[in-house]
Amino acid sequence: MTSVLVTVALAVFATTLFVRSVDPLVLQIAAGVGVSPTTAALLSTAFALPYALMQPVLGALADSLGKARIMVVCLAIGTLATLASAVANDFAMLAATRVIAGIAAGGVFPTSVAIIGDLVPMAGRQIAISRVLAAGMLGNLLGASLSGIVGDMFGWRSVFLVTGTIAALMFVPSLRLLRHAATEVRTPLQFSLAVSRYRGIFQNPLAKYCFGAVFLDALVLFGLFPYMGSLLHAQGETRASIVGIIIAGWGVGGIFYAVLVGRLLPRFGDRALMIDGGALMGVALLIVASQPAWQIQFFTFVLLGFGFYLMHGGIQVYVTELSTTARSSALALHSSSFFFGQAAGPVVYGLGFAHLGTAWTMVIAALSMAALGTGCAFALRRPT
Repeated sequence: MTSVLVTVALAVFATTLFVRSVDPLVLQIAAGVGVSPTTAALLSTAFALPYALMQPVLGALADSLGKARIMVVCLAIGTLATLASAVANDFAMLAATRVIAGIAAGGVFPTSVAIIGDLVPMAGRQIAISRVLAAGMLGNLLGASLSGIVGDMFGWRSVFLVTGTIAALMFVPSLRLLRHAATEVRTPLQFSLAVSRYRGIFQNPLAKYCFGAVFLDALVLFGLFPYMGSLLHAQGETRASIVGIIIAGWGVGGIFYAVLVGRLLPRFGDRALMIDGGALMGVALLIVASQPAWQIQFFTFVLLGFGFYLMHGGIQVYVTELSTTARSSALALHSSSFFFGQAAGPVVYGLGFAHLGTAWTMVIAALSMAALGTGCAFALRRPT
C-alpha cells in the first residue's frame, strides 16, 4: 500500500506543478500575446472551468474503468498539453492548451483521494489524505515560485517547458499504478448507472454542505491569485518572481498543515479545526486588504494556506464518506464544485474590484470565510 500512496503522491505533485504556474505570469502573458491583464487572468478560468465540467464524466469513468488507469492517462495528456502551451502563438491557442490541461488534471487529484479512500480505513484517512495533499502543496508551491523566477529570467514560455518536462519525468513512476488497476473493483460503464450513483450521492444530506462549502472557499481563495500581480503592481512591484513567492506562501502554509494535522486533529477535533481555519483565512484576507509590503504578504499567504487546509481538509474527509460504493464519483463532484469556484473566482473578484474597490471586496471575502468555517463545523458530523 505504501508504494501505491507514494506513486499517487508523485502523480499529484506533477499535476499541481502547472495548476498555479500561470498566476505570477499574468502581466507577462498579457504583454506577450497582446491582451489586457484582466483577459490574461481568465486563463485560470480556462483551466478550472473544464476541470469542473468534466468531473462527473471522469468520476464515472474512474469507477467503471479503474481509478489507476484514468489517473495515468490523464497525467500523460496534461503533460503534453502543458508542453504545447510553450509554443502557443496567440491567446486563443494558449487558452485551448489550458483547457485541455484542466480536463486532464481533473482525472488525477480527485482519483488519488478516491484510491486512498479505498486503501485506508476511516480512522487514518485524513492523515493519509494530508500526505498526498502535501505533495500537491509542494507542487503548487514550486509551480508558483518557480514560474515567477523562471519567467523573470527566461520569459513565460519557458515556464511551461520546465513544468511540462518535470511532469513528464514524474509520469514514468506513475506507470506502477497500472499494477494496482488489476485489483480494483469496477462497475459497468452505463449512463443509467452513473446517474444512479450521482443521485445516491445527493441523497446524502451532507452533500449540499460539502459541495457548497468547497465552491465558496475555492472562489474566495483562488479567485484572488490571478490579481496579485496587478495589486502588487499598484504598489510599485513589477517582478513576477515576487508574485510567485507570495503565492507560494499559500503552499508553505499547506505543508505546515500536513506536518501538524496528525497532532492537531486528536487534540482539537475536526470541528474546531474548521472554525479556526475559517477564522485564520479571514484574518489573512484582511491583512492583504491593507496592502502591506510584499514580505508581510508572503507570511500572510502562509497563514492563508494553513487556515484554508484546516477547513478544507476536514470537509474532504466527509466527502469520502458520502458514498462508499461510488467514492470516485463523490470525489469528482467535490472537485467539480471546487473548480467551479476557482473558475468563478477571477470573474467575481474582477467585478468586485471594479465596482466595490479593493478594500471592500477583500473585507467581504474575509467575512465569508470566517462564517464558512463556523457553518461547516455545525453542519457536518463525522460518520460513525
